[in-house]
Amino acid sequence: MLYIEKERQLPVNDEYDVIVVGSGPSGIGASLSAGMMGAKVLLIESQGSVGGISTSGLMSHFTGHVHSNLYQELLRRSALHNTFKRGLKTVTIDPEMLKITYYEVLKLARVDILLYTFACDTIVENNKVKGIICESKSGRVAYFAKVIIDCTGDGDIAYKAGAEYYMGREEDGRMQPATLMFKIGGVDYERAIFPPSFETTVEVPAGEIQDLGKKNLPFPAGHVLLYGSTLPGVVTVNMTNVTGIDGTKAEDLTRAELACRSQMEPIVEFLRKYAPGYEKCYIISAASLIGIRETRHFKGVKTLHSHSIAEAEQFEDWVVRDAHFNFDIHNLDGFGLDPRGCQHHFHQMDGYTIPYGCLVPERIDGLLLSGRNISGTHKAHSSFRAMPICLAIGEACGIASALSVRKGIELRDVDPKDIQKYL
Repeated sequence: MLYIEKERQLPVNDEYDVIVVGSGPSGIGASLSAGMMGAKVLLIESQGSVGGISTSGLMSHFTGHVHSNLYQELLRRSALHNTFKRGLKTVTIDPEMLKITYYEVLKLARVDILLYTFACDTIVENNKVKGIICESKSGRVAYFAKVIIDCTGDGDIAYKAGAEYYMGREEDGRMQPATLMFKIGGVDYERAIFPPSFETTVEVPAGEIQDLGKKNLPFPAGHVLLYGSTLPGVVTVNMTNVTGIDGTKAEDLTRAELACRSQMEPIVEFLRKYAPGYEKCYIISAASLIGIRETRHFKGVKTLHSHSIAEAEQFEDWVVRDAHFNFDIHNLDGFGLDPRGCQHHFHQMDGYTIPYGCLVPERIDGLLLSGRNISGTHKAHSSFRAMPICLAIGEACGIASALSVRKGIELRDVDPKDIQKYL
């Protein structure tokens, strides 16, 4: 059965140089860099606050490394609010204070922000994106721009514009599992354990904590990942897990939300019983945005392959440099990491680069890909999806967009060496 909507005229609210859709780390990077270069920028976000997984997703920390002055500046400004505790490998996040930092720098860059607004369609003419259509409490409206940057993670805008893509793993389309982060209070930090990785083993009175998790947590949960926070007695829990989720479908997102929330109380009971220091822990809050690790991989002018990451390849047309993170593929069938063990074969300690062509859709103009939806393979994506690297990708997109507008040229004609001058 089909229902045909009546044709209607939409009001055009405004016209911008650059519209950024999605305000996760890549959207923050894109908005700030375009705004700082003088472009008129609108940042559109479907949630009630900016930051995506780094804030609404209650992510525990920034992990991975990248050469990005913008990223370092955000860390510096956030430290003024005591947002971060610096460790050797990670940077702990206080989500509420990080939101304040994001809003401060977006204001300084003169970026217009529109929250609670869903970008639901694109305006495309002759294979070029000219604008987007949005739905909100204000109604259905159109916005036009010279450049659209897709920072939605799932590539919703690129998909609507008709850009070519494939889902998940190349051979079968399967995608990494989803997680809902949550915070617990009442933890005795003096005695608490903080296993930071799947491979971390910790002996507790009843046995080894990861083995206990596999035996006692509700499948497909089963690993124990616990991270300290910036608040006394508060720990961020990365232990819910649901497989077989397509993050581009509302039905699957709903199923993932319900499944993860059903695991939260059993996880707390497990921690009270087996984890020293957690005997009196309790749930404080859960993320308002579920963590989707993988969906669409778009076809760009260039594609980043895993061998380029493993060999720390240095592309001449780079727009992201000194990116470094392991191959972080979670088990598609249960808890823990990919049983094929790709992460154990990652030995290079040098940073890799990402070429500009990975950000440019092969056949669609007026549009850039940013964040985890850029052109890369399933395995390569498991590295560049780290938030600092996504922010640096967004930074490059913002610069490219501003140069495209300034010079009156197509995005695919922007010289990567010109982008490098601003990085």
